[in-house]
Amino acid sequence: MADWTTYFEGSNPPEKYDENKTRIQEFVSRHSKDGRRLVLVTSGGTRVPLESRTVRFIDNFSVGTRGSVSAENFLVQGYAVIFLHRLNSLEPFTRHFSRVNFLDLLSLTTTADGRTGVQVDPKETSKLVRVMQGYQRVRDTDTLLSISFLSLSDYLYLLRAAAEAFTPIGPTAMLYLAAAVSDFYIPHKELPEHKIQSADGPLQITMQMTPKMLSPLVKEWAPQAFTVSFKLETDTSILIKKAKQALQKYSHQVVIANILETRKKTVTIVTREDEEAVMMSDSELEAGMEIEEKIIADLVRRHETFCQGS
Repeated sequence: MADWTTYFEGSNPPEKYDENKTRIQEFVSRHSKDGRRLVLVTSGGTRVPLESRTVRFIDNFSVGTRGSVSAENFLVQGYAVIFLHRLNSLEPFTRHFSRVNFLDLLSLTTTADGRTGVQVDPKETSKLVRVMQGYQRVRDTDTLLSISFLSLSDYLYLLRAAAEAFTPIGPTAMLYLAAAVSDFYIPHKELPEHKIQSADGPLQITMQMTPKMLSPLVKEWAPQAFTVSFKLETDTSILIKKAKQALQKYSHQVVIANILETRKKTVTIVTREDEEAVMMSDSELEAGMEIEEKIIADLVRRHETFCQGS
């Protein structure tokens, strides 16, 4: 497995990298001066190209539900949020209507003089008002910075840029790493330039392991930040053990451990000192409550304690 320095030496930064890096730095500087805590929320899956001029690729599927819901809850808790997300994945506020035909929210009206207009369907008004109130507060305070990525290398470059921007603000920064990151990639110099031809016969691919960026993130890029990673498994018998191993290996603060089939109903917040289950009742789920509300409330409390002890 290549180390992280070798990875960056062999890959190219994304389009508008310098522009986005500057946007991140200015956002962090502005809100830290205002005394507001900041969090980087990563969300969605990364894409690994199989050609330099990409037609074919391998994708880590994630629609970004956990990340987008979590970002909203951090905003409610008063944080300024950098939302680093996969292009076209779910985003805060607009996620509420991702499965809705926008035209179904509207209805036609006719005035007394026969003119036709458009209004929000009365059945949808209460939901739209609730979402718009939250969105308007965030827009007025400019507390959400959304930046998108597509490929694995896009994500890793922007992750490093955001983490390094947090260095000056120390423990008041949190990193909440909910993106689904590819475990394997093909180095840029090994990619064929053009589309792979099926006429050449069966395709055999050799991929390299993606360096574990949690190590330089914790040790070099943002060493004083409060860092939260995720561990997703399908076997309950190894889940907590794997989470504890990650904490020991990388020396960060929290692992959120969850099982694939039950991740929307129960998770375990694991630290070096304890394990705390976060669960949703059937009645809470039926009422439309989301587990991320409880997760973020718990993390905000832990972050407060972390800041006081730093």
